[in-house]
Amino acid sequence: MNDSTSSDVQIDHVPTQEGYDRWSESYDVDENPLVAIEEPWVKRLLGDVRGLSVLDVGCGTGRHALWMANAGAQVTAIDFSAGMLQRAINKCGGRNIRFQVQDLSQPLPFEDLSFDRVLCGLVIDHIADLGSLFREMTRICRPNGVVLVSVMHPAMMLLGVSARFRDPASGREIRPGSCTHQISDYVMAAAHAGLSFDHLSEHTIDEELANRSERARKYLNWPILFLMRLSPTAVVRT
Repeated sequence: MNDSTSSDVQIDHVPTQEGYDRWSESYDVDENPLVAIEEPWVKRLLGDVRGLSVLDVGCGTGRHALWMANAGAQVTAIDFSAGMLQRAINKCGGRNIRFQVQDLSQPLPFEDLSFDRVLCGLVIDHIADLGSLFREMTRICRPNGVVLVSVMHPAMMLLGVSARFRDPASGREIRPGSCTHQISDYVMAAAHAGLSFDHLSEHTIDEELANRSERARKYLNWPILFLMRLSPTAVVRT
């Protein structure tokens, strides 16, 4: 997420994959306030992953895959951006993480009930067919497992904010393709996929983060993050 709103900023709207390939060059130094809020909550809600088989769906530059591997998880990490994946591979330092290019609009290439934890962090606002991805995440998650999903809060789009970054070379704002979903869309896609709800929460920028980040301050007290922790125990609806 980038918060530039000046009318004189030149903007390039690009396909999602192209946008993230280009963003991979600067993603890890972008000081994104959304990431700053999301990461501690993901760690808290996933809990102890030691010895567990975890799938990181849309892993980006490996920000979650790396800490999960360090915590003792067996991590598989997928993303459709080759640029993002290469950054993650370069950072893994020999850790036992299996990386794989995967288009999330297609069926996931894993057997049923393959994973104890399925994490999808800051991805689903780029997915048009939410139902298909949620059904796939349900299929590959073990019955006593957890599916954890984080996403930019839909309220941000009311401010004209979607995933975006400033190209350090050209100075232009790059906006990878995003989809306009509401909270109800995410909730219903999860419910219809056969997932039950263990945790739902919405998170705002607080004073502590605003004091650390001027980018965050302009969104003080505004909803920025939506989280769902889910279990594959409900009856699938067709």
